[in-house]
Amino acid sequence: MGDVLAIVAKRLGLGLFTLLIISVLIFIAVELLPGDIAQAVLGQQATESTLAAKRAELGLNDPAPVRYFNWLKGAVVGDFGKSLVSSESVTDAITPRFKNTLFLALFAAVIAVPIAITLGVLVALFRNTLFDRVANVLTLTSISCPEFFLGYILILYLSVQTGWFPSIAKVSPDMSLFDRLHRTFLPALTLVLIVVAHMMRMTRAAIINLLASPYIEMARLKGTPAWKVIVKHALPNSWAPIINVVALNLAFLITGVVLVEVVFVYPGIGQLLVDSVSKRDFPIVQACCLIFAATFILLNLAADIGSILTNPRLRHPK
Repeated sequence: MGDVLAIVAKRLGLGLFTLLIISVLIFIAVELLPGDIAQAVLGQQATESTLAAKRAELGLNDPAPVRYFNWLKGAVVGDFGKSLVSSESVTDAITPRFKNTLFLALFAAVIAVPIAITLGVLVALFRNTLFDRVANVLTLTSISCPEFFLGYILILYLSVQTGWFPSIAKVSPDMSLFDRLHRTFLPALTLVLIVVAHMMRMTRAAIINLLASPYIEMARLKGTPAWKVIVKHALPNSWAPIINVVALNLAFLITGVVLVEVVFVYPGIGQLLVDSVSKRDFPIVQACCLIFAATFILLNLAADIGSILTNPRLRHPK
């Protein structure tokens, strides 16, 4: 147990260090954007005195390192400053949007993970058959299509032509769970089509790699049915790579929803990020980017821990 805690502590330390480096890159990227932030906020008709007052209010007269550490100090305690457009607290603006994004990601994950693992086991069981070839072609097609293209195809066939689902995923806090699920089905299905393909292929590959192991050959020589060999012998030993793939795809569901949210006008953090970039609302842009990075690092850490707990060779390295 001590070895596991030491490995987890090491991974956590590396994750925090990575997040620190990313925060520096985010701040530098915003600093390198052309134009004057005060001018963008006040407009072209602002006078020099009002511009100078606005720069002082935003702390733009301070050196860049001072502004970075002030921003980082606030971000550590959840204070990302105020929006330049609405003067609203950035935390208050992001919180409901992030909850909506988490709901959409959870909705897609509940559908995608069981389907992907089940299909991965089936294509491994019936590998080199027509079912395997058709599944590979369909998954490659799904992976090759951009999210926005899949989204527009689903809108065309499931919204415009049939009217089964709304093309705009507008949700509100007072909406019932059924209405929310109905309105978010198309963006969730778009994400499902992307992540199921990847998770299924990785599950298939992990199981097939184990089928050449000596204990698998022994089980076959004993006359064990093919489905039992995969379900009871190969699948339990392939959980480590499968958990990695699931965690990485969950990270994609949260951090890769920007295009999907824009296509369906879904009020999530991705849509907020795009709107804030167009309005040059840099405090919200910085906060959204940092939240995306922290979420991705946290889920990668969860994938590492899951792999360690399911693989004794990682728990007791020599």
